[in-house]
Amino acid sequence: MGFPSTYTKKIIQNLFINKSLSFLEFLRMIIHTFLGFLDLPHCIEPDIFWPEPDPEPELKSISANLIQEMLPVMKFADIISEVVKSGSNPQEKCVVCLNEFRDHEEIRRLANCKHILHRECVDRWMEHDHRTCPLCRTSVVPYHLIDVFNQRLQAAAVSCFPEFGSEFCVINSFL
Repeated sequence: MGFPSTYTKKIIQNLFINKSLSFLEFLRMIIHTFLGFLDLPHCIEPDIFWPEPDPEPELKSISANLIQEMLPVMKFADIISEVVKSGSNPQEKCVVCLNEFRDHEEIRRLANCKHILHRECVDRWMEHDHRTCPLCRTSVVPYHLIDVFNQRLQAAAVSCFPEFGSEFCVINSFL
């Protein structure tokens, strides 16, 4: 009794693949050593820093800028006392990056759902034109400021894009 023929074929295939990969690794080591003898470290250094070209200025959406103006930035240490006084347990981690908050870090507390997020995390979220909390999907714009937000958004859009007029604003406003 022997192994089934299909099993033997798989063993041979795996053996061939493993031997091929080992041979390629051996060739890589020989080339690496040869380039080292020729004193060409730039050819063998995978972590060489190449300066990147200056990045193009990023265009933020109008709504992201307006929302960021409406949500204050605070230090985590400042808001933790407010949360404890209100009798609720403070969040320990940012739900976007999953890192724990530190006292000196800048955070934003969303007005409607009271979730706390790192400023960088929630700003990046809003720059993708998201207008809801990344955790519970509640509106990021405070409920009592939605009308003001829509008016400012319409005014900014009309001044930036007069050819679109109010049609552009209706698409991007809270209804």
